[in-house]
Amino acid sequence: MKRLFIASFTSLWCLLATAAPTSAPVRVEIETLLTKLQASGCQFNRNGSWYSGSEAKAHLLRKLEYVEGKGTVQSTEHFIEVAASKSSFSGRAYQVRCGGQAPVASQVWLIQQLAFVRAPTSSTAKP
Repeated sequence: MKRLFIASFTSLWCLLATAAPTSAPVRVEIETLLTKLQASGCQFNRNGSWYSGSEAKAHLLRKLEYVEGKGTVQSTEHFIEVAASKSSFSGRAYQVRCGGQAPVASQVWLIQQLAFVRAPTSSTAKP
């Protein structure tokens, strides 16, 4: 029993020791990108259902926290790839639909918006 406790404690300690917080600049960039999704008026498809930008932001922030618990998110692109492009439950790709336009993969939409976020004149960028 004592060995089991020591093994469990050691495993937990190793897991926590490898999980480092995401750097502040990356975290700010991710939150800015998700705020852009929230304010875009676009809808977000997850596992066959459409959600508002606000609901999508809340869901993706929860996924960010989950991924951070497993390790550091190296970049915004890394976050998009591991958390914001598909369902970890079903494996189905997320989609974004804006207005009357055809839905696009969330990974494509988020990478495009990330370019606007990083552009020096991002205030003129479109959703």
